Amino acid sequence: MKNSHYRRVKKRSFHSTEFLIDGECGLYIEDYFHEMVSLERKRSERSGRPFLLMLIDIKEVHYAGEIKEAVKKICSALTALTRETDVRGWHEHNFVIGVIFTEVSNNDIEPIKKKVISGLNDARSIGPLMLEKTRVSFHIFPEEAAKGAKLPPDLTIYPDLAKKTPIRQKDLNLKRAIDILGAVLALIIFSPLFAVIPVMIKLSSKGPVIFRQKRIGALGAPFTFLKFRSMYSGTDENIHSEYIRKLIKEEAAYSGGEGGKVYKIKDDPRVTPIGKVLRKTSLDELPQFINVLKGEMSLVGPRPPIPYEIGNYEPWHLRRVLEAKPGITGLWQVKGRSKTTFNEMVRMDLKYIKERSLWLDLKLILKTPWSMLTSRGAY
Repeated sequence: MKNSHYRRVKKRSFHSTEFLIDGECGLYIEDYFHEMVSLERKRSERSGRPFLLMLIDIKEVHYAGEIKEAVKKICSALTALTRETDVRGWHEHNFVIGVIFTEVSNNDIEPIKKKVISGLNDARSIGPLMLEKTRVSFHIFPEEAAKGAKLPPDLTIYPDLAKKTPIRQKDLNLKRAIDILGAVLALIIFSPLFAVIPVMIKLSSKGPVIFRQKRIGALGAPFTFLKFRSMYSGTDENIHSEYIRKLIKEEAAYSGGEGGKVYKIKDDPRVTPIGKVLRKTSLDELPQFINVLKGEMSLVGPRPPIPYEIGNYEPWHLRRVLEAKPGITGLWQVKGRSKTTFNEMVRMDLKYIKERSLWLDLKLILKTPWSMLTSRGAY
């Protein structure tokens, strides 16, 4: 097989050699460059060292019909301005050139920006008219490491999440169909409880039957989360906010319980008597089937966090929010719940995201009723 645009480069994978580099300009092709951005993001999460992604937008050059000449000149300039360990590729083929500056420190970022901008401006081969048609932007990961995770995130650093291949889209469509069918069946089956529970809530305390709360959904999008109210109206969120902070930071946020540690607020004074029953049996979660019908949640996925929870996240924690739609049940709900630490919960979510399939979803859905009946890890 011959191709004048790409040359063969070895790729460490189970696949045979593939065309990974655009032979005309020496840039990695778009799909592989996105893989490298994803890999560098995960490396940065573990090492704590940031990386810098530079994007050179040449759309105006492309539309002016000067694309081949511009790419050659820009790539020639970048060769002199980047290190051998930096990665150059197409972030968007023929439109946006990307450069990953790897293994940089916070003190390196500004000097790198100045060096590259100055170098591009001084490159005589590019020319002032062509430079006027290019747009250069810089993106840092983690964006605000000192202030905790940030939402919405800079999605240019998450190109692998935005891209939907035909196979992946087919699975997502089937998962959505199962979500709709499952939510409708659940609302029909549990319809008697939707009549009984509101009466019990009203008799036990004043306030609305449905508790509405802002939560964070897929790709950091906020939505209104629904539950049967299990607390007294007008309660202070500071108790839970402080508990969450200690839980994430592992500052002894748990209470002693039968058989070991319990990572949950026990004997919470904000919870009503009927609320304790609803929480222990997870019946307070039933209105979330409406969230599923609206497409804000799935039957299976990570639990959606509260905004103030995100502020305490480490960069790697954020993947549980960005890489999957939140769900009513999941690995944590079936296997862990309040018996696990926060980091263990996140690892369970990431394990689900990595291994998710329709078969795994079905197994978790079938195991959920037993977890509800036995109230394992529920308080």
